[in-house]
Amino acid sequence: MLPFGGAFCYRDCMKRLPSLEIFTIFVGDVLLFYFALWVTLALRYLEFPSSTLFAMHALPFSYLFVVWVLVFYIASLYESHTVIFKSKIPAVILNVQAINSIIAVLFFYLIPAFGITPKVTLFLYLLVSLACISAWRIFGVQLLGLRKKERAVLIGSGEETRKLYSVVNDNPLYPMRFITWLDLDKLDGIDFEQEILMRIYSEEVSVVVIDMKNEKVTPILPKLYNLIFSNVRFVEQYRIYEDIFDRIPLSLIGYNWFLENVSSRAHFGYDLLKRMMDTVLAFIVLIPSILIFPFVVLAIMLDDGGAFFYTPLRIGKGNRPFRIYKFRTMCVMDDGKQLGENVNQITRVGKFLRATRIDELPQLWNVFAGDLSLIGPRPEFPALVQVYHKQIPYYNMRHLIKPGLSGWAQVHHEKPPQTIEETKDKLAYDLYYLKNRSLALDIKIALKTIKTLLSRTGV
Repeated sequence: MLPFGGAFCYRDCMKRLPSLEIFTIFVGDVLLFYFALWVTLALRYLEFPSSTLFAMHALPFSYLFVVWVLVFYIASLYESHTVIFKSKIPAVILNVQAINSIIAVLFFYLIPAFGITPKVTLFLYLLVSLACISAWRIFGVQLLGLRKKERAVLIGSGEETRKLYSVVNDNPLYPMRFITWLDLDKLDGIDFEQEILMRIYSEEVSVVVIDMKNEKVTPILPKLYNLIFSNVRFVEQYRIYEDIFDRIPLSLIGYNWFLENVSSRAHFGYDLLKRMMDTVLAFIVLIPSILIFPFVVLAIMLDDGGAFFYTPLRIGKGNRPFRIYKFRTMCVMDDGKQLGENVNQITRVGKFLRATRIDELPQLWNVFAGDLSLIGPRPEFPALVQVYHKQIPYYNMRHLIKPGLSGWAQVHHEKPPQTIEETKDKLAYDLYYLKNRSLALDIKIALKTIKTLLSRTGV
């Protein structure tokens, strides 16, 4: 994989920004470089950095910032994603800042004249700058009102197209607005030349979002062809849908989608790094957690005197069953055979364990043993998997990767699915993770999970 990953794959649908916006983004980047350095030093030394300490780091880092801006430019971060694609920005910036950190390491060790070798500082700076620059790129310019909304035309059909049209036009943060929606199911009753092409020219439309997977679009493609010479850009509808809704549109899913987007070999390096991080982090959290286990066991014993642990079977990677370890929170346990027919009864202690997520702590052993990952699709009961496999196409594809303690679907749902339709919606999120899994996405899920834990909400 190229180091700048997603930055180059969208080059065909980018254009140069107006000079004012380029200058604003550039100035914002530079200011945030220095701000992130200040925050990093504060975190590193657990106090507000003195002017002497900041100046000692700011001088050599200033030389680096010049190089880093050039790397940003090479990675196309000073070009406009003509549509949203906001979800790609953190991954691109993470890759770029990782490269920049390597440059910094070489800089400080090959040029020792500055007298500092900030190993911990560089690691912290990567995380802080990732957060600052990502927030600035996603929200900053738009909130400042510098970017004029691009006029767009939507060409497609179905519920997913309708939802896309509504969400984009109702949200002022998106840098585009659909002036019309051409429903391909009603194409026969439309004067395409007058109602679509003339509006595109007269209303200065710069983007056409089109469902190229729809066979009904074929007859109008020759009429759209000449728009290329008028600087109108064409973007596949589902790329925007995926970016806005953070899930894969299920109408798009077929054998060809999996052949094009799913590859285990392409993620070998990432999977190896993820396993190393799972092992280290599980060990770090599990050891101090053991100290509270006797108190949990005592509380369960005093509550109803039943078993301390609950070890149900779940389906893991490759459809392999395994047992997960949890503190028991219910006095009657089922095996998930029926949707919406939960006969479980939560105990008094169980309510507290669930609210604080303490009941999940024994699963760290599953992570350490390799059955679970910290991040991935949540594993299901074998009986439910059989039901879903029969009623939901391609459901077993979620078992191509290791399940996790928390996942992309979990941070987007307030409660577990109770119907087949809700499970389909959950699968759409799992497939999004399957396609886009990366270190940046894992960090995003982890942060959302921490937010959920702190607020005591969610699944």
